Amino acid sequence: MLQPKSSTRIADEVHWSDSLTAYHKAHFTTYMRLLDASADDASEEEMAHLILGIDPAREPERARKALRSHLDRANWMVTTGYKELFAG
Repeated sequence: MLQPKSSTRIADEVHWSDSLTAYHKAHFTTYMRLLDASADDASEEEMAHLILGIDPAREPERARKALRSHLDRANWMVTTGYKELFAG
C-alpha cells in the first residue's frame, strides 16, 4: 500500500544532470518509492497524489509532467546514478 508523501518540496520537473545533485540526493527515497509503486502497478494518479503530493484531478498536466520527470530520474538513479552514491 502506498504511504502519504513526505514533507519535502517536489519540483514540477526534475533538473536533468549527468551527475547527482543535492535535489537528487534529498529525494532518493521519493525515487525509490516511485519505482516500488510502479513495480506494484500503482496508477499514475496514485503515485502523483500519494508520493509527489500533486492532486491529478486538480492539476492533471502538472501531475503527469512531474511524475514522468521523477520516474525518468528514478530509473537513471538505479541504472547509472547509484555509482556516485557509492563512490569514495
